[in-house]
Amino acid sequence: MKSTLLFSVLLTFTLSLVKAQAVFKNWPEGSSPQEIGKRVTERFILSPHGKYGSGATPHIPYFEVCTWYGALQFAEKTDNKGMINKLTERFMPLFDTEATLLPVPDHVDYNVFGSIPFELYKHTKDERLFNMGKMYADTQWGQPAGPRITPNSYEWQHKGYSWQTRLWIDDMYMITLVQAQAYRATGDTTYINRAAREMVLYLDSLQKPNGLFFHAPASPFYWGRGNGWMAAGMAELLKALPKNNPDRPRIMNGYKTMMASLIKFQTGDGMWRQLIDDTESWKETSCTGMFAFAMITGVKNGWLDKKKYSTAARKAWLALIKYINSESEITDVCEGTGAGNNRQYYLDRKRNTGDFHGQAPVLWCAAALLQ
Repeated sequence: MKSTLLFSVLLTFTLSLVKAQAVFKNWPEGSSPQEIGKRVTERFILSPHGKYGSGATPHIPYFEVCTWYGALQFAEKTDNKGMINKLTERFMPLFDTEATLLPVPDHVDYNVFGSIPFELYKHTKDERLFNMGKMYADTQWGQPAGPRITPNSYEWQHKGYSWQTRLWIDDMYMITLVQAQAYRATGDTTYINRAAREMVLYLDSLQKPNGLFFHAPASPFYWGRGNGWMAAGMAELLKALPKNNPDRPRIMNGYKTMMASLIKFQTGDGMWRQLIDDTESWKETSCTGMFAFAMITGVKNGWLDKKKYSTAARKAWLALIKYINSESEITDVCEGTGAGNNRQYYLDRKRNTGDFHGQAPVLWCAAALLQ
């Protein structure tokens, strides 16, 4: 009797998953993840490094790292070895002629760079890549060093958290990605355990009862891309986090609460807005891609209601790709944005085209849809 009931439950779950997965097939011509991912990846390969300095030494920025990671994920899912080789070739000068572009490992936006050598190591087994990735992951929890040290750096370190902790919502993609990559490359649970504990700190400190996140304590606005970093970070972390990790239930709860809130604010055409809950705010592509990625990942892994979230994610994908122009650049990407103290600040932010902040989540979605 018990075995029959178990079989029935498993069959129901399997049929439900298959039905949901079918929503991610039968794409209109030109809109499949294979086609879109190929276009956007090829555009990335031809792009110069998105180096920036903000008064410091120019270096590879986090938004290029995120796009590079998405391109590698897509190339892997499509088994495109030629594309992987080109993405690898883009990296190799950083060992010598372009070494000055390597980020200094003293900030969450800089240490996330380590996720790329780890991803390339998976394909090449080049020990130089492994060692570089490990350096970026280790220094995030090592002794505070560099010009970005604050008095709080030592306090966080003594509590067992990253000394780079800032309690800014975008940290939860930057920190968790490189630590999850270190876990995947080494098999050492130290990396994934500390990433999970850090995520719980941020959830307990920053998540609002409705599941969303203010941009900053003094900036009580639900900025789209800021929330996107949290959504994508939780999805990436949960993919790697072992089932028996004690922090997994708390993270899963935070993730599901956020997803349930986000689906209420999705526009009729499938997009999300620059300010998530502001109906007069413009539709923004980077956050739409990030939220879609988080939902696709949840459906694919059986964390979310299949029918509800697969439908929302498909609608988001089909809406998002309409913003890609003939140059394979996505439009209406909010420019880099610090915390603001009034609504108009967010509404007036520049809308960029081809910005890596927007190119990256398109590639994450394409790869996730092909998972």
